[in-house]
Amino acid sequence: MNALEGLNRNLFLQLNAGAQTDAGMIGTATVIADALIYLIPLALFVAWLWQPERRPLAVRACLVCFIALGIGQLLALFWPHPRPFMIGLGHTWIPHAADASFPSDHGIVFASMACTLLLTGELAWGTLMAIMGIAVAWARIFLGVHFPLDMLGALMVALFAYGLLLPLWARWGSVFMQAIVKIYRTLLAWPIAKGWIRA
Repeated sequence: MNALEGLNRNLFLQLNAGAQTDAGMIGTATVIADALIYLIPLALFVAWLWQPERRPLAVRACLVCFIALGIGQLLALFWPHPRPFMIGLGHTWIPHAADASFPSDHGIVFASMACTLLLTGELAWGTLMAIMGIAVAWARIFLGVHFPLDMLGALMVALFAYGLLLPLWARWGSVFMQAIVKIYRTLLAWPIAKGWIRA
């Protein structure tokens, strides 16, 4: 075991909930770990339907997320790092498949959204997303399904994905947006005409 892996495991054991942890704390962490992520599609849904000026940002964030998740899958395929419970380390408080832990998919989603928002000047929303992401990262380590470096890796992957998309978006972003907005307006012409959603 190298020094980095040793540090990773030691940090995990310091953050992981022990056998005597209060049930209320476990319950709160479980909600944070599993439920907060559903706020992201809800926010994107609201932004697309009722905030047309935010549509490019929402689409850009989604693309960064998809690219980052794809990179994450490749990393997991070629470097399948085990989860803590797969090596008998610490305590596990929520069920999880015994698949590769690095990088965290939950971490990638929050990091992709937060990085896109922050790096495009949406500081308030970006900061809120970052805080939520940190909370989710803590909760998933606390509950024993991820190592700390899984979360740091997620952030690095998200930043890399943002950098990959940057020149592509600069060149093709407006064309892409025009195409998908046209499709949206065609498919949902009736509710748009009724004023239920924005054109």
